[in-house]
Amino acid sequence: MSLIANIKQFFTTQAETADTHRIEGLRTRYYKTNTIAAVKAVEELLKTVPHCNVTSVQTERGEVSAVLKGKVKAHVVATIVTIRPFETAVDFMVYTETVLPSDFGFSRRTIEELYKQLDKKLIFAGTSLAQKL
Repeated sequence: MSLIANIKQFFTTQAETADTHRIEGLRTRYYKTNTIAAVKAVEELLKTVPHCNVTSVQTERGEVSAVLKGKVKAHVVATIVTIRPFETAVDFMVYTETVLPSDFGFSRRTIEELYKQLDKKLIFAGTSLAQKL
C-alpha cells in the first residue's frame, strides 16, 4: 500500500467493504445461503454485539442498520445481495461519530470482527467471487 493510501486510511472515520478492496479483511465476503437467511443471521449477530441497537431490518431490500453506542458511537449498515442461488454477498459499512479526523481504525476493526463472527454462523464461500464469475 502506498504512503498516501496509508495516510488516507488513518485519517478516516468510516470503512466499507468492496470486491476489489486493497485490504484483504475489507473485501466482500460470500456465503452459501439465501438473502432471507443471511439477513436473519446478520440481525442476530448485531443483536449480540454489546451496546448495539438494531434500528432497521429490510429483508426485501437486503439491508440491516444498527447503531453502536459504546465508547465510540458508530452506525453500521449491512447490505446483503444474493448473486445466484445459495451464493450471497454480505457487505458492511461502518462510520463513526467523532469530532476527530480519525477513528483510529475502529471502523475497520469492527467490520473485521463482524465478518469473523458471521463466518461462525454461515457457510463461508470466499471473498471477491464476483470477479471470478
